[in-house]
Amino acid sequence: MEATQAQPIYPRGLDFEQVWAALMENREQLKENAERQKETDRQLKENAERQKETDRQLKENALDVREALKETDRIVKENAERQKETDRQLRETSKRQEETTLQMKETDRQIKDFNRRFGDFTKRFGEVVEYMVAPNLREKFKDLGLNFPKANSNTDVSDYDNDIFLEIDVMLENGDKAMLVEVKTKLTTEDVKDHVKRLEKMRVYADLHGDKRAFLGAVAGVVMTNNVKRYALGQGFYVIEPSGETFNITPPNGEPKEW
Repeated sequence: MEATQAQPIYPRGLDFEQVWAALMENREQLKENAERQKETDRQLKENAERQKETDRQLKENALDVREALKETDRIVKENAERQKETDRQLRETSKRQEETTLQMKETDRQIKDFNRRFGDFTKRFGEVVEYMVAPNLREKFKDLGLNFPKANSNTDVSDYDNDIFLEIDVMLENGDKAMLVEVKTKLTTEDVKDHVKRLEKMRVYADLHGDKRAFLGAVAGVVMTNNVKRYALGQGFYVIEPSGETFNITPPNGEPKEW
């Protein structure tokens, strides 16, 4: 008996060509899926590489951050040390300022005390001139050929009508002449210049009041430099200086100046 070959069975209603076409279509889809899978794998691989790079950068950044934090911490510590040193210096400065203030107060007190004592000394010196020097001046000037029978201390001239004002420490007088004596504890060049102006005012005052006497000038000082003494003598003044328990009078250079 002849054998019968089995025929393939296709889905109901489909012939060979339709099945083959479906298979070919599935094959193309499989190939496309394979390509997509390959592309997906490539992208996944690239993403993995990117992730590795990102991780590496994160590690580097983390390292940089740690280093930056360490540096920041070092700077903060250094600043703290500097601040401590600054605070210490400020405290020392404040202490020095307090000490300086105390020293200034003490210096001010000493200056005030000196001024008070110097003022007392000047006053006492004026009293000495008034009670001791003034009377003896007449005798001293008499030895120099000038006779002044009259001596007055602290003479004041106040001419309000002519605006002339001056004070004379000691004034020696006779009928023809008068000697104006300026007394200073420490005689200076400015004191000598002021005395010249005083004599000029006295001359104007005397002329306005019919006083025809000649006026001479003298300056007295407990302390004076040689330059001041030479200047006073050059201005035509007599110079009076203490000497031991008395005093000496030095005549001016050349003829005494008269106003």
